[in-house]
This record gives sequence, structure tokens and C-alpha cells, in this order.
Amino acid sequence: MLRFIVTGGGTGGHIYPALAIADGLKGRYPNCSIMYIGTDRGLEADLAPAAGLDFCTVRARGIRRSLSPQNLKVPLEAAAGYREAKRLIKNFAPRAVVGTGGYVCGPVVLAAAKMKIATLIHEQNAMPGLTNRILARFVDRVAVTFEDSLPYFPARAKAFLTGLPVRPEVLTASRETCRAKYGLRDEERLVLSFGGSQGAKTINRAVADAAAWIGGQKALQWLHVTGKGQYDTFMALLKENGLGVAPGNLTVMPYLYEMPETLAAADLVVGRAGAASIAEITDRGLPALLVPFPYATANHQEYNARALADRGAAVMIADADFSGAALTAELEKLLREPEGLRSMGLASRDLGRPRALDDIIDAIAELI
Repeated sequence: MLRFIVTGGGTGGHIYPALAIADGLKGRYPNCSIMYIGTDRGLEADLAPAAGLDFCTVRARGIRRSLSPQNLKVPLEAAAGYREAKRLIKNFAPRAVVGTGGYVCGPVVLAAAKMKIATLIHEQNAMPGLTNRILARFVDRVAVTFEDSLPYFPARAKAFLTGLPVRPEVLTASRETCRAKYGLRDEERLVLSFGGSQGAKTINRAVADAAAWIGGQKALQWLHVTGKGQYDTFMALLKENGLGVAPGNLTVMPYLYEMPETLAAADLVVGRAGAASIAEITDRGLPALLVPFPYATANHQEYNARALADRGAAVMIADADFSGAALTAELEKLLREPEGLRSMGLASRDLGRPRALDDIIDAIAELI
């Protein structure tokens, strides 16, 4: 029986690609056995078992960017985690180990590489994370989401462009069917705005301030997702702006479960620049107005956004500069130039990598 280990932890940005790769391996090798290695503190401790994967933990600790006594524990934790990873790998005997970032990948992937087991890491962002930049010196292959990240890896890393795996339904949703479901006429444009599952205060404030303008656009439908904890605050902002309720063409939701269907129906996306969101946007060939989260690690969301903006697939506005006035000014410009919007969509589609998962699984198959 083929055995594989996947590892990635801390945030959903590392964990969901690992889970997608695990699913891809099960699809290619139906009888394979997969172990997920993470820490007991990260989201993976909940998400990996929920996905039906055997889950084991090792010790690992990230370096804090500020001066902190906690950083003194990092080498000790790394050494302990390395020993624990070697023991797990020896007992499980995988044919390949795949890492998707986060500090837990360090000891696991390094141990596998030193044990001469096939290794592949996947980097989600245009600015590679520290762990993956270090591991690139030891692994067999490096898969990347953005072409812009390739120069950050040494030539011996054999880095190659795959894109980021997305949910299958993002690729298969029919635009015509989904627009009919939302009751959208051919001449109507649908704008989708969101700030991630927790929402984004800057984007919420800008949409609330632009709500009156949105209400005056007869050929425009707008769906805004506030984030679960910010819905009441958003509705209060509307009242502050003199609106008792949202205009009829502005639908406000705390969370959107039908994201693949909405993306299929949309004509423009306004949101943050996380790697997963950008992968879904480009796979659908959608133009975007991106507002990078300014406090992301190593400012990686700005690098992600620039990767699209520099190629004409998106407009980037800094968080500090984003407001209702900035939003309406940019929307007026985009909506009155349909050919420009179409060109942005084509540029976005050129950046999409709908075969990302297949290409990653193909690379693993070659390694083993």
C-alpha cells in the first residue's frame, strides 16, 4: 500500500491546500494511506481529523517578529519536533512527504529529506514564507502558486508553477445557471465584495459609505459579505449614513455558503488578496479590485495583489487609501468601460491554473 504524509499548519491558508492535495492523492491512488502531521495548537488539529485523515502531532514553534523571550524556545522545540517527526516517518514509511507551509513543515519535511524520502513543498503566496524558503534547499521539488515567487527559490530547488488547488465546484459552476438562480438579467452586472470569513472592517466601511451610490445604479446588483462577527456593525453603519435598510440592489449577508455559485455569476470581485481567494478569482477569469490586508505576514497580500495588478487583471488600492469615495470612483471608471473590464477578465483567466491539483499530483507521482 502506498503511504503519504502531508503537513501544513497554523492558518487555513496552509491547511486547506494540504487537505486538497490529500484528496488528490486519494483520487489518484484510491487505496493509499495518508497521515497528516501538524501541531496540537493549530487549526489543523480540528480540520484534518474532520476530513477523515489520521492526525499526528509534533512540537514546533514559530519565530515571533518582535523581540520576545519566546524565541529562545524555538531551537529547542524545532529539535524536539525533528526527532518526533523522524520517529513518525520511520514508523509510517511514506513514499513521499508533502508540505504546504507553516512552521510545523520545518521539522517534518526536513526529517523526510534527510531520510532520503521524496519531498515536495507548495508555496501559496507571491512572497514565499520563511519556512518554505529554508526547506527549498533540501526538498526534491517546489510547487508555487505565483510566477513572481520563482526567483526567491534556488535553481536546485526545481521550482515550478502550478497555481493553487481550489474547490472543484468553483471550476464546474455554470455562469448561465447561477445567474438564472440569482434572477440576473443579461444587462445587469453583479459585484461581489467580501473580506474573508471574519470580514474586513475597511471593506465593510467603504461599502456602507458607498451604499447610497449603489442604490442609484439601476443596472447593478451587489452582494456584500460582512463576516460573521461584523454584520450588526455594518447595518449600524448604514443607519449612520441615513439608510434605514440596504438599498434594494444591495444584498448584505454575514457569511456566504454558496461562494462557488456566486463567483460564477459575478462580473467583478472586491476583496482582500489572500492566495485562496485569488486562485478562485483567476480560475473563474474575474476582474478584481483588491485591498490587501496590511498586517499579513511579510506583507504577502500586497505581493499577491501586485502579481495581478501588474498583469492588468486587477486594480489594487492600499487599505489606508480605501474608502467609499475611492470605491465608487473606481467602480464608475470600470463600469463605464466594459471593454476594459473584459480585458481585465481575460488577463485574470490567463493567470488561472485550473489544473493546479492535477499538476501537483503529477509531480508527486514522478517523484515516487
